[in-house]
Amino acid sequence: MRLIILGAPGAGKGTQSRFLCEKYGIVQISTGDMLRSAIASGSAVGREAKQVIDAGKLVSDSIIIELVKQRLAKNDTARGFLLDGFPRTVPQANALRDLDFKLNAVVEIHVPHDEIVRRISGRRIHEASGRTYHVDFNPPKVAGVDDISGEQLIQRVDDSETTVRKRLQVYQEQTAPLIDYYSKWSTSGDPAAPKYIAVQGKGDVEAISHSIAEALDSA
Repeated sequence: MRLIILGAPGAGKGTQSRFLCEKYGIVQISTGDMLRSAIASGSAVGREAKQVIDAGKLVSDSIIIELVKQRLAKNDTARGFLLDGFPRTVPQANALRDLDFKLNAVVEIHVPHDEIVRRISGRRIHEASGRTYHVDFNPPKVAGVDDISGEQLIQRVDDSETTVRKRLQVYQEQTAPLIDYYSKWSTSGDPAAPKYIAVQGKGDVEAISHSIAEALDSA
């Protein structure tokens, strides 16, 4: 089983990725993990990526693609894999297509942006312990206060509504075109095309997992 999972930040990709990897006995491959591993290994591509990151720049498509090629060549991908965070752009998708890895399916988890803003901007953290709350879904007993220590909760800068909307804008500009790319490819008649599966990511997590698995199994 070779899968790609797509969805905006906060759509629930992480939760569903863990479910799919466990169900099908495949490995999850994320660009973040690949970058950290390459940098830690001191490989040539890792050193190049570190220089770019240390300079405060975005890692180029060529570096990411090389890391993906190296990762997919490892033995643990023999049973299959799930790509999370790659491809992020249409050029990356074209490069993956050129690698000639037969993909079974692309899974898109769709959640309205206003719902994502609500999910993320409602998070509150107890900084010392890492305990997490949500103003709507998992509120503390006393608003703004950690249940155990009685200390103030904070909202991380990354969770502010302004930051979340900026991240969603970047997603819309760079990554959302992949939805059109893969949905059109799946209906093109190309025998190498993966099946395109779109599910609603709003609601019960287990129900969403069941919908994805049912669609994959029927494919």
